[in-house]
Amino acid sequence: MKHRIAWSIVLFAACGQVCGLAAAAEPLTRGEAEAALHKAAAFFIDEVSPHGGYVWAYSANLDRREGEGKATASMAWVQPPGTPSVGRAFLTACEATGDTYYLDAARRTAYALVQGQLRSGGWDYRIEFDPDKRGKYAYRVEPSGSEGSNVSTLDDDTTQAALRYLMQADRALDFKDEAIHEAVLYGLDCLLKAQYPIGAWPQRYASFPDPEKWPVLRASYPDSWSREYEGISYAAYYTFNDNTIADTIRTMFEAGDTYEDDRYRAAARKAGDFILLAQMPDPQPAWAQQYDAGMHPAWARKFEPPAVTGGESQGVMRVLLSLYRETGDAKYLEPIPRAIAYLRASQLPNGRLARFYELQTNTPLYFTKDYTLTYSSDDMPTHYSFIVGSNLDAIEAEYKAVQALDPSKLKPSAPRTPKMSQDVRDRARAAVDAMDERGAWVQDGRLRYHGADDPTSRVIESATFIRNVAALSAFIAAAD
Repeated sequence: MKHRIAWSIVLFAACGQVCGLAAAAEPLTRGEAEAALHKAAAFFIDEVSPHGGYVWAYSANLDRREGEGKATASMAWVQPPGTPSVGRAFLTACEATGDTYYLDAARRTAYALVQGQLRSGGWDYRIEFDPDKRGKYAYRVEPSGSEGSNVSTLDDDTTQAALRYLMQADRALDFKDEAIHEAVLYGLDCLLKAQYPIGAWPQRYASFPDPEKWPVLRASYPDSWSREYEGISYAAYYTFNDNTIADTIRTMFEAGDTYEDDRYRAAARKAGDFILLAQMPDPQPAWAQQYDAGMHPAWARKFEPPAVTGGESQGVMRVLLSLYRETGDAKYLEPIPRAIAYLRASQLPNGRLARFYELQTNTPLYFTKDYTLTYSSDDMPTHYSFIVGSNLDAIEAEYKAVQALDPSKLKPSAPRTPKMSQDVRDRARAAVDAMDERGAWVQDGRLRYHGADDPTSRVIESATFIRNVAALSAFIAAAD
């Protein structure tokens, strides 16, 4: 099997919070770990999801479920930690154990994503499996509605996560499953078509851009901008918010490696060139959340004004560092020192950064609870981070580290199989001890989207399943 799990990622996931009891003194055997892993997977496969797709959270009795919104039993969620994330957990288990039971589960989850692929090539946040409801969406796989929603979203790593998982499943299946292979290549081809001439991607798309309407320009300040939200859709704007472009670049580099197709790597580099064009000129040499066709910072939602951002700009610099690691091209490092110097000078008295800085004046911008734009942080809504942490020291340290590397060592080496350690033992033991008689990991919690009257107090979370599968898989692999 050609698929190899990135064990560094698995171990990182396993080192997250594991739902359960403290590690027991009794040593865990490989046989016990394998039995627990199979029991947990069987519960998720047979009881949680009859159609192969998954959502974020379930009530302990499986009567209620949700993703980023209320879900029904005939739905799956695509946004992480939904269907693609659970599918990767099955691939992790297969790699650790060599048991094709998990590969079959991964294939079934991939088929669920194939069922949810839109004609525009990507995915909505959710997939509907009920034949009577599928007409609301323009799915490629029937039954679907030719007039239904055909909007692929790149928001929150939705389409990108689906494509990365399908690529990983395709590789694990030696590229021999025709339905999976065709779906991922179709989706990647549509993602290439959705890329603007300048190299950016929109947040969402149902069709592909007309190059004449999207000229290649360098970022600049508008002559003026409205201080009031005008309700214009930002779906087609060049979007950094929610890591849209970062996630797409990552996906394209992975596609280039998986299929040895230079078109995908070229698309990733083109997006990197957009980032260079999108750096604002002095006096604010950082980045905006989103830009219109004229390459001016623009409104998105009613609490996201045209501004230079102290939040997304830090993520953009990390993307530039990853582009340098992938390509060795020093042009992707050039914008970083200027951006760091500007952002350091823009830090608030407490060392943090404003999410938004007014264009040219660099005054921090905030909103009141009734969404009036203001210079005061005294009455901010609590659902959104208008003040963010500063990671400038870490970004600068990484910049200096990669700058000093031998070009031949820029890309990290292939991940190694994990070694046994007390931490690996403890986390696997805790995962086993936390499992109930069904094979479920149940924890205290509520469902966020079912209203204040929802009686749920114990939940099953896909994120916990993924972490615990990672912990058990790391233990089993290390036991070898």
